[in-house]
Amino acid sequence: MKQLIKFTCFAFLLFTTTLVYGQHKITGVWKNIDDEDGKEKSHIEIYESKGMLRARVTKLLEGATVKTCGKCKGNNKDKPLEGMEILWDLKKVSDTEYEEGFILNPKNGKVYDCFISLEDKDKLKVRGYLGVSMFGKTQYWYRVR
Repeated sequence: MKQLIKFTCFAFLLFTTTLVYGQHKITGVWKNIDDEDGKEKSHIEIYESKGMLRARVTKLLEGATVKTCGKCKGNNKDKPLEGMEILWDLKKVSDTEYEEGFILNPKNGKVYDCFISLEDKDKLKVRGYLGVSMFGKTQYWYRVR
């Protein structure tokens, strides 16, 4: 009988933990903090479109030093960052990970390969890289409540 009670408690705990953790989604509004100066730069909305994740800048914050994409090429050249799509074509690996997408760095106008993963319900790991993930840079974004 004791084993049955222990098993039931364990199963309930596992179920509720999975249920609670599974409710945390990557979609929503995130705040990015510059890893060089530590200042909050912008709010970024991550959303799903055609089965892939995309993101756009929805608000520039007081710490934003780049307000237009002067070093971008093509359609983004000299356009304002607010409203600009900076992340696209991320494919789902699991509920907490997406990969094989692209991210735009507005500071230098370059596009990098990208993957993102949910570290916890309010912290997102965003990694941009060239070809191999080892040669890249990680930023952490924080959920806006």
